[in-house]
Amino acid sequence: MTSDTAFTHFPCLTTKRLLLRQIQPNDVEALFAIFSDEEAMQFYGLEPHRLLDDTHELIRQKQLRYAQRKTIRWGITLQGEDRVIGSCGFHHFDAGFHHAETGYELHRDFWGKGMMFEAMSAILTYGFTELGLHRVEAIIDMANERSKGLLLKLGFTYEGKLRQRYSFRGRFEDEHYFGLLRDEWHGSV
Repeated sequence: MTSDTAFTHFPCLTTKRLLLRQIQPNDVEALFAIFSDEEAMQFYGLEPHRLLDDTHELIRQKQLRYAQRKTIRWGITLQGEDRVIGSCGFHHFDAGFHHAETGYELHRDFWGKGMMFEAMSAILTYGFTELGLHRVEAIIDMANERSKGLLLKLGFTYEGKLRQRYSFRGRFEDEHYFGLLRDEWHGSV
């Protein structure tokens, strides 16, 4: 498969417990439950959603960026259930689709159960084997111990920080960079 195929037919991925599929407008309430949660959004870098319209706009933006070949964002569901419990994906592809950035969020009810490890393992395998990515990057708030632990468990390497790189809530925050190369990826789903 190539990036052309991935942006022509949205790739659905399955794991032992999960189905990763394209996010649809009818996922708005499930996603709002995540994006309006102060604790879940604490390290996200955006204000929590206050209105369902905020989440409608998020879905619209994800669909538009997919059509523009800029983002692939999977909705995470449990096998046999259609309710989205989180999402993960790739964005900021370079021109040749050699590297991309990844990001993710998960409903608080599913934290600590290995769900995001399973979902991220699936998309990393897809990214390296099907899209032909050479490198995947993640940028996190270092205070987010869950995210840091996930990335390290997946085999990412901490590569450093850019000091006071972005402004959020009236403060300048550091960005911490993690990277994973194709030949370092040993995961399988």
